[in-house]
Amino acid sequence: MVSKPPYTITVKAADHLTKIAETVTRLEYGTGFKRDIKLHRKNRVRSIHSSLAIEGNSLSLDEVTDVVEGKLVAGKQAEVKEVKNAYEAYDKIMTFDPFAVKDFLRAHKLMTDGLVKESGKFRYGDVGVFDGDVVIHRGARSQFVPQLIGELLEWAKTTELHPVLRSAIVHYEIETIHPFADGNGRMGRLWQTLILAKWNEIFAWIPMESLVYEKRPQYYNALQNAQSLNDSGEFIEFTLSAILDAVEAQAKQMNEPPSGTASSKEKLVEEFVENADLFVEKFVDNETQRSILRLLIAQPTISAKRIAEEVGMSSRGVQKSIDALKKRGMVERIGPAKGGHWLVKRPT
Repeated sequence: MVSKPPYTITVKAADHLTKIAETVTRLEYGTGFKRDIKLHRKNRVRSIHSSLAIEGNSLSLDEVTDVVEGKLVAGKQAEVKEVKNAYEAYDKIMTFDPFAVKDFLRAHKLMTDGLVKESGKFRYGDVGVFDGDVVIHRGARSQFVPQLIGELLEWAKTTELHPVLRSAIVHYEIETIHPFADGNGRMGRLWQTLILAKWNEIFAWIPMESLVYEKRPQYYNALQNAQSLNDSGEFIEFTLSAILDAVEAQAKQMNEPPSGTASSKEKLVEEFVENADLFVEKFVDNETQRSILRLLIAQPTISAKRIAEEVGMSSRGVQKSIDALKKRGMVERIGPAKGGHWLVKRPT
């Protein structure tokens, strides 16, 4: 039996998870984000810049953009190489199996090629994280690293925990095990993004690393506090907060009309309805449930009685269909029967 990593899911983390699922569904099916290739590329560069800046890379966002576009940059060549490597690793992100050790090592090879002697290999010696002369954290003994990473990825593959929570725990455990001589932070963030992107591909283009960079003191504090308690609960809470901030910021950006143009309410409504239909068709086969979902998406405050009238069913029949959707994790009632609203989510 694969051992379960030590973690606690706090009430705040659970609340973040609910809001993340809601916002991701809105971003995926209520905006044009999935089709905005130009924005995808821009976000990818932001992710690379932020993840490397956390580790001390001094290149600016504009310089990182120039490197990615193949332009010459007058900077430290090792830092330029870091950018090129990171871009290649992120560019291939969807080709990796997040639960395969060989892909974990392959990604590290791409990320650190020409920069680290043990590129693409687990470290041979023991390591520690220092603050000056003080040891903040010691990684696992090198002889145990392959087994620990293998067990971690096997647990991640088999656990029924939600992928968002799973991604945060894997990120934390990578930092705690510290499997490589260098590149552990970059790999932890990359692998969390990978697990998220395998759950929903839009995460391949969400610059979560930018939020972590902006909050790096809190990032390190959460990591250190969790390690001192041998429980990743605080780190999970912080990470989910960063993910929520990232997806909410992206959703807000997509809903704001370009500068100097007038917003078209009719166009937004038309696009929302079109994407809502795509969502329903993709995840639901039952026609009655499809009709109910369309109503819940279009009218979140609609009553069960009104749903029954719209679909021409008895209230009992409607409730049975809603219960089936709830069981799949697609529908949640927020608040009381009067004054509350329906929340439609992508199934887990």
